[in-house]
Amino acid sequence: MSFQNLLIEYKERIQYIIINRESKLNALNKATLEELHTAFSDAFNNPAVGGIIITGAGQKAFVAGADISEFKDIGAEGGGGIARQGQKLVFDVIENGNKPVIAAINGFALGGGLELAMACHIRVASENAKMGLPEVTLGLIPGYGGTQRLTQLVGKGKALEMILTADMISAADALQYGLVNHVVSQENLLEKAEELLNKILLRAPLAIASAITAVNAAAKDGINGFEVEIDAFARCFTTKDLQEGIAAFLEKRKPAFKGE
Repeated sequence: MSFQNLLIEYKERIQYIIINRESKLNALNKATLEELHTAFSDAFNNPAVGGIIITGAGQKAFVAGADISEFKDIGAEGGGGIARQGQKLVFDVIENGNKPVIAAINGFALGGGLELAMACHIRVASENAKMGLPEVTLGLIPGYGGTQRLTQLVGKGKALEMILTADMISAADALQYGLVNHVVSQENLLEKAEELLNKILLRAPLAIASAITAVNAAAKDGINGFEVEIDAFARCFTTKDLQEGIAAFLEKRKPAFKGE
């Protein structure tokens, strides 16, 4: 499928999803969100894809925020619809995906852009990246899960400071706060993201998917994450990959997982 606002590239088992609105600093408009839903849904269902790296076109921005022009004169019902649809179709889809997603933050990640990065499973930032949730400067609050995911990642106090001041933070600060996993030079950004993802792709795919589900359960109200973990652990015993992993361990060789 061809996209107007995304570039899709493949590097062996890695699928790149590149937000290609460089002149708009890769801002998320309705059309881009719809394309992201399709792109991620296709990637998660494509057996040839082991994992996804998402980044922004150019060297200035990952995603500089939502397209604010689409927020004018929509009212409370319209605003709620925007937030709910974005969460359901994109941000929750990424977070709950069955394959690892790494955000390669190559510049500004603001508002909806930072929320997009936080929905990913791992974040790698370039040294020049700037991150923040500036919504209160517009009379808004984050609406794509920012209040929830930022709190989970950096804690309540730091999340409130970032959201209430609307200040941008540096990549170095984001690393210190636990918001990103790694900070590297701009020229090494994609190489680092690929290095991490290729290491993950050596592991058992069904176990990776189960681990994502179990870790996500820790932050879900009304769900016993320990029970989710136990159930996922038990299901691993029904897979051929576990048999292969045990055999490889006993035979002192590298396993050849098939996702079965």
